[in-house]
Amino acid sequence: MFRTPFHAFHRQLGAKMVDFSGWEMPLLYEGIIPEHRQVRQAVGVFDVSHMGEFRIRGAGAEAFLERMVTNRVSGMADGQALYTALCYEHGGTVDDLILYRQGAGDYLMVVNASNIEKDFSWLKDHLADGTWADVELKDISQETALLAVQGPRAPELVGRLAGTPVDDIAYYHFRRGRLGGAEALIARLGYTGEDGYELMFPAAAAGEVWERMQATGSDLGLRPVGLGARDTLRFEAGFCLYGHELTENVTPLEAGIGFAVKLDKGDFVGGEALRRLKAAGPPRQLVGVAMEGSRIPRQGCAVRRDGDPIGEVTSGMYSPTLEGAYALALVSRGATRPADRIEVTIRDQGFPARIVDKPFYRRQR
Repeated sequence: MFRTPFHAFHRQLGAKMVDFSGWEMPLLYEGIIPEHRQVRQAVGVFDVSHMGEFRIRGAGAEAFLERMVTNRVSGMADGQALYTALCYEHGGTVDDLILYRQGAGDYLMVVNASNIEKDFSWLKDHLADGTWADVELKDISQETALLAVQGPRAPELVGRLAGTPVDDIAYYHFRRGRLGGAEALIARLGYTGEDGYELMFPAAAAGEVWERMQATGSDLGLRPVGLGARDTLRFEAGFCLYGHELTENVTPLEAGIGFAVKLDKGDFVGGEALRRLKAAGPPRQLVGVAMEGSRIPRQGCAVRRDGDPIGEVTSGMYSPTLEGAYALALVSRGATRPADRIEVTIRDQGFPARIVDKPFYRRQR
């Protein structure tokens, strides 16, 4: 298995390590629920160095990316980040990702760990048609470290690390700075529903940054957080997880991320199919589900209304914030409305539930 540059620290802290898409990663340290609450109440740090990073440069980089992703690249300013997706020609999702514009013709793309090879091949194959000879695509994942610092005290902690206030960085924007001796990209965004930052810097500086962060954040209650709480946090905030809410057979329009699809821009891969889908009305929609008991549904559990199958669960788990069992489900469009009673099948037995608004959690700003 691959290991991130923070692996030794996870071992020293007694983390429970698991195989995640070929990476040995910390599932938890003290427990999913206390780590989840740590982020909601104070600040936590996640090692997300298993994510993939690609650098895309050249005079044609903007035009190439405009062709490849669903969101509009041409309007990006230097220092801006963009949530978007790669799609197949039929409209299904290759991956969802974050794009950073560092300057004219200079972009960084951060992709999901499980899709690094697939995404790189997808981009490389489209570059090979001869149209984009002036575009350079490079996988810099192995030389890059990535930490996510999330929670209401994240601005204070990252400001201390950077030696300068960072609360003036707008949401989905970034700037270059230093974390001790390491040059870093400091971006204000995250995957938890809380305020926070993602810090990208050379993997060679991982030890220095980690130790500096622990020393700097001790009085703020900083704790490391594993993949378990990362999943419960993103779930409560209604964020998609590739392989669950998004797959090659689920379009961004069905998964509720239509805001990241600009159908009025020029031609892009999957655009024609998505325009047809939008015009006809997507056949499915992602909805929130609250179980009426304590049973937790899992991906693939059938959802029924009045005995008729209407879809299935994409993610289901216990919500530490709401203290109950919840699910995200992909169901036939128009089959339900908020507060409707439904039934979720768990191990061949039906359990009562109701449709609720999503996200399940929204922080007080």
